[in-house]
Amino acid sequence: MDLQTLTYAVVGATFLLYIGIAIWARAATTGEFYVAGKGIHPVANGMATAADWMSAASFISMAGLIAFNGYGASVFLMGWTGGYVLLAMLLAPYLRKFGKFTVPEFIGDRYYSKAARIVAVLCLIIASITYVIGQMKGIGVAFSRFLQTDYDTGLYIGMAIVFVYAVLGGMKGITYTQIAQYVVLIFAYTIPAVFISLQLTGQPFPQIGLGSAMGDGSGTYMLDRLDQVVTDLGFKEYTTQTIGSKLNMFAYTFSLMIGTAGLPHVIIRFFTVPKVRDARSSAGWALVFIAILYTTAPAVGAMARLNLMNTIQTGEVGSAEGNLAYENAPQWFKNWEKTGLLKFEDKNGDGRIQYYNEKNEDMAAKAASYGWAGSEMTKVDRDIMVLANPEIAKLPNWVIAIVVAGGLAAALSTAAGLLLAIASSISHDLLKGIFAPNISEGAELMASRIAMAGAIFAAGYLGLHPPDFAAGTVAIAFGLAAASIFPALMMGIFSKKVNNTGAILGMLAGISVTMFYVFQHKGIAFVPNTAHLIGGAGSEGFTANWFFGISPNAFGSVGALVNFAVALTVSSVTKAPPEHIQHMVEDVRVPKGADAAVDH
Repeated sequence: MDLQTLTYAVVGATFLLYIGIAIWARAATTGEFYVAGKGIHPVANGMATAADWMSAASFISMAGLIAFNGYGASVFLMGWTGGYVLLAMLLAPYLRKFGKFTVPEFIGDRYYSKAARIVAVLCLIIASITYVIGQMKGIGVAFSRFLQTDYDTGLYIGMAIVFVYAVLGGMKGITYTQIAQYVVLIFAYTIPAVFISLQLTGQPFPQIGLGSAMGDGSGTYMLDRLDQVVTDLGFKEYTTQTIGSKLNMFAYTFSLMIGTAGLPHVIIRFFTVPKVRDARSSAGWALVFIAILYTTAPAVGAMARLNLMNTIQTGEVGSAEGNLAYENAPQWFKNWEKTGLLKFEDKNGDGRIQYYNEKNEDMAAKAASYGWAGSEMTKVDRDIMVLANPEIAKLPNWVIAIVVAGGLAAALSTAAGLLLAIASSISHDLLKGIFAPNISEGAELMASRIAMAGAIFAAGYLGLHPPDFAAGTVAIAFGLAAASIFPALMMGIFSKKVNNTGAILGMLAGISVTMFYVFQHKGIAFVPNTAHLIGGAGSEGFTANWFFGISPNAFGSVGALVNFAVALTVSSVTKAPPEHIQHMVEDVRVPKGADAAVDH
């Protein structure tokens, strides 16, 4: 069976499975729509949480960032994994004990204010929509390759699929669908990694293969070989390059960590288990399931970069026949060109592909002496690396088909969880909680589905021109959550003295300063051609205007500090919270006596 037919068969089978589960587990009540009836087993919830967590950014984009940023991309591994530990230890059990459906509901009750609840909804929607944009980028990449069409068409088709199964099922359908998606995506990620590790190093475990010697008998370690290959072409050494300064690396990691712990679509999963103990247990299981992919990602990234460079630079750098002739380019190269995510321009007219760092002055001088007229790979979208890696390595067609199915599963699973968080915040927190408290359950359920559909279209539109790679866009969403939601949750659980005025002003200050900084560099509301309208960087480029060298993607850490500072300062000079609120805060931290989730 040819690759395209096999890919259609595998992807089609997985989609039928997802949609079948969504219909079978269709939510009939608001309890099932929001928290799956609070009856999910901790192991099952851990697997569903892992699928919800391992989005397109983790499956498709993270290894691509590692492939091109090397050691610098370790911020994603450390930030996202460390943040999950924070979530499991400091937030999930207490929020589950509080017994509400949503994060804004907790904030509204803890800070005894409808205004606080509205601000929390606003922050949640902003962070979640930004996160969904990253998923839409991944969906567009995966579908464009799967259907061999352009990126925009792939995105439109992906939006339609998300609409069908996310809007139908609610949390109950999404939970069981995500369990199936986890199985698909983890096999899709690890199987090609094992094959490629065996090819390059002879080691069946990619985690070990990353630090092993090449299997060609040279005795050279794989990372040493990769360092040599990339530096010969003027790129930074793979094992030492960083993303900006050390301060930026720290801020980036910190922003991802606390942003992880503040993301509502993950927090809401811990409301689906029967008991507080189950919330902590399911968090532990999720970490186990997540670790399988996250310990494999560095090997996938490094091996993908080495295979890509070796495919294009087939011989000695600078030699007449050292570069791949375009007419001999493999089929995967031509397939990705169709998507517009890989572009080649024959600048010197020799019919061969030159790919090097033309911004490196020493390399540019060498390239000129070789007769090269500039790097001819004018676009290599980092988000294609995981999906292209099996084809580059010439793996069997069935492996390539599984990888495509896995990429789609990862993007669709997280998109569904995020859309549910957005829908519940609008219908449950705003509509039923504030503006129409007497609304019927059926009307609330319909409002949730309408809100979810609207979020799909909004994120899809913005996904046509995403502000960054999938993982970069997701990092912005984490920064927005870090600057707004995380401090409010932490102070709400661990401080009796923070009052409603402090919490509201803190959230507004944190998300405002972060959005201002991000929009300055990424465009207002991420609209193309509007970057730097607010105090731009001028001719010196992006990094010249970075605050203390901190990138927009990492600025959530600064926003969080602003949030904490404003909330604590304002609370210290205004009226203390009522006595019953202070007692409630103390009671939430006691490990016994949790009630069921309350709908009101």
